Amino acid sequence: MAATESGGPAGLEQAAEVFASVRPRLFGIAYRMLGSVTEAEDLVQDVWLRWQSYDRSKVNNPAAFLATTITRLAINAAQSARARRETYIGPWLPEPVDTGADPHLGAERGEALEFAVLLLLERLSPTERAAYVLREAFEYPYGQIADIVQLNEAAVRQLVSRARKRVLVERRTPVTRAEQRRLLAAFVTAARAGDLTALEELFAADVTSYADGGGAVRASRFPVVGSPRVAKYIRAFANRFWTGVDVTWANANGETAALLSRDGEVFTVLAINASKEGIHQVLWIMNPSKITAVSTAHRQEGHGR
Repeated sequence: MAATESGGPAGLEQAAEVFASVRPRLFGIAYRMLGSVTEAEDLVQDVWLRWQSYDRSKVNNPAAFLATTITRLAINAAQSARARRETYIGPWLPEPVDTGADPHLGAERGEALEFAVLLLLERLSPTERAAYVLREAFEYPYGQIADIVQLNEAAVRQLVSRARKRVLVERRTPVTRAEQRRLLAAFVTAARAGDLTALEELFAADVTSYADGGGAVRASRFPVVGSPRVAKYIRAFANRFWTGVDVTWANANGETAALLSRDGEVFTVLAINASKEGIHQVLWIMNPSKITAVSTAHRQEGHGR
């Protein structure tokens, strides 16, 4: 591609300023599409390289151009990710993002950021997911979404409607953030003590525990389902798992998560999804490659020893 006004220090400086102004939105789109901080950052970097070399004199609306570029790249990346996850060892969970350290991520709208919604979005096709994210999280007009995903507006409206219904039907009404934090703290206390009764009182009847170790660390390779089974499962490893563990709190994906660490090193991000029935999902994110971003922010904030 040509680089007319792109050339020269002044042109690149202007290009960098434009890119920096929309970068949080680009990351927000890519992260919601992929559920991965690492992959989203890679796509943002790819878009920046393309933007540097592109003939920017032909671009009337840089923000729209860049959003289109990253969304199309994210659709392709989501298709590849879906194939990879078929061979992923154990349950796959989204990579946590520290929304306390990166408030821009949820600054516009917090939609499609919570773990519960990201897990539901995994069931959508990449194009359906893109249309939902652009509309629900960023309020793009249907006409613009149609241009981005290269479909007609009627088809886009249908995609968004279908995705919205699926999320609304399958997602339980969440508790308030204050109640979510209270339940998480109570869960940590009960899990640490191996208190079977306290655990069962916190759980919805069909609670499911997911442990994402990705084959890199020891973790259950199958979800554990049902209040009595999950409570017994957690009690069974309480003595070994919680020895020497420090617990701190973080804002991950717009909600409170527990960071579990030994000797100042975070080894698990623990999150829950809860409704009026109680905790219905327990998420143990243990794959070392997935907790790097949260762990780094944790150390930078001075929690590490």
